[in-house]
Amino acid sequence: MTATPLSAGHHLQLLQGGAGFFPSLITAIDGAAQEVRLETYIFHFDKSGVLVASALERAALRGVSVYLVVDGIGTPEVPVDWTERFERAGVQWHQFSPLGRWGLLIPGGWRRLHRKLCVVDARVAFCGGINILDDFLDPSHGAQESARYDFAVRAVGPLVAVAHRTMAQFWGRLQLTRQLENLKFGSARQAWKDSALSAWRADASPVGRPTGRHGGVSAALVLRDNLRNRNRIEKAYRKAIADARHEVLIANAYFLPGGKLRRALVHAARRGVRVRLLLQGRYEYFMQYHGARPVFGMLLAAGVEIHEYSAGFLHAKVAVVDSHWATVGSSNLDPLSLLLAREANVVVEDAPFARTLRASLLHAMQTQGEQLDAQAYAQRPWRQRFLDRLAFGVMRLALFLTGRRY
Repeated sequence: MTATPLSAGHHLQLLQGGAGFFPSLITAIDGAAQEVRLETYIFHFDKSGVLVASALERAALRGVSVYLVVDGIGTPEVPVDWTERFERAGVQWHQFSPLGRWGLLIPGGWRRLHRKLCVVDARVAFCGGINILDDFLDPSHGAQESARYDFAVRAVGPLVAVAHRTMAQFWGRLQLTRQLENLKFGSARQAWKDSALSAWRADASPVGRPTGRHGGVSAALVLRDNLRNRNRIEKAYRKAIADARHEVLIANAYFLPGGKLRRALVHAARRGVRVRLLLQGRYEYFMQYHGARPVFGMLLAAGVEIHEYSAGFLHAKVAVVDSHWATVGSSNLDPLSLLLAREANVVVEDAPFARTLRASLLHAMQTQGEQLDAQAYAQRPWRQRFLDRLAFGVMRLALFLTGRRY
C-alpha cells in the first residue's frame, strides 16, 4: 500500500465550524477577480447560506465567472427567488443527480456529490466537511442549542491546481450530460466537442495558477470518485494507521468502516498504539445510530477507545496520527462515502497543523464526549441489539443491490 504523494509549498489554515469557515469563504469570494467554483452537498438558504449566496451574486454582478454545483438529495430545491437572482446576476448553477421518479431504487441514485470544495481565482481553495448550512440548524431536527462540530481547511499552494482542474472537468461533464439530455442524437457529437473544449479551456486557463514552491507545509488533495479514485481516501487512512507508532485520533460523524479499515484499527491497538475514536453520540438517523454499533464490540475488545460526542451534532471527518499526519475533509468512514459518493479530503504532513487539530479533538473528547464501557456495551438491552443488527443488515442489503461489496 503506497503512501499518498504530498507536495510542499502549502500555506494552510484550519477552520473550525461555520464561525471560522464562512467569514473566510465570503472574504475570498468578495476578493475574486475572475472565477469562483463552489461544490457542496447541502446549500441551505438560512442565515449563513444567504450570506454565501449573496457573495456569489455580488461576484457574478461584477463580472466574475461563478459556477455552483449542489447535490440533488442534500439540496432538493433552491428557492425560486434565489434561482431568479442567480439568473439575473449570471451565476451558473447545477443540481447534481436530482431524485427522479424512482429515487434511490435505481443503483445510480446512491451516487452523490458529497464533497465540499471551493476554488477562487485558482489561487485559494477550501476543503472540508462544512456544508453551506448554519451551525445551529439541522435540516432534520431544526434549531439547535449547540453549534455543529466540524472543520474545513483554507489552502494556498499546489493542491489548489488539482482542485481547480477537478472541478472544471466535473462541470464540463455535467454540462455535457445536460446537453445530451436536451439535444437530438444527431447533435450529440457537436455538443460533446463544445463541452470538451469548454472543460479544456477551464483546465488550461492561467487564472492565477499557483506554481510549485519549496518550503511551506506538505499536503495533498485526495479525491474519491467512481472512476480512477475509488479507494484513495480509505487507502490514505489505512496507510497512516499502519504507520502509527503512538496514537491515532479519529473524529467521524457516520462511522461504519469496512473489514480492512476495521482490522487496521484493531492491529494498531493490539501493537500498543492508543486508538481513540470520537463518534456521533446523538440519535440523528436510524441507520447512522444503529448501523455502526455491531462493529463497536470488535473494536472495544481490541482496546480501541470510543467516545460519543453529545454536546451537539458531530459532523467532522478528521484524523490525526502521531501528532504529525492529519486529514480534514468530507469523507465519512462508511459505505456511502467510501464506495459511492464523490468526496475530497486534504492530507497534511505538518506537526503544528496536526497538533492544533489534535488539541481540539482531545478537548471535545474530554469535555463533550462520553467514553463507552466495553462491558456495559456488551450488556446493552436485547431490543437495542436487535435494532443494531437490523440496521447493519439493511445497509449490507442496500450495498448488495448496488453491486458493491464492503
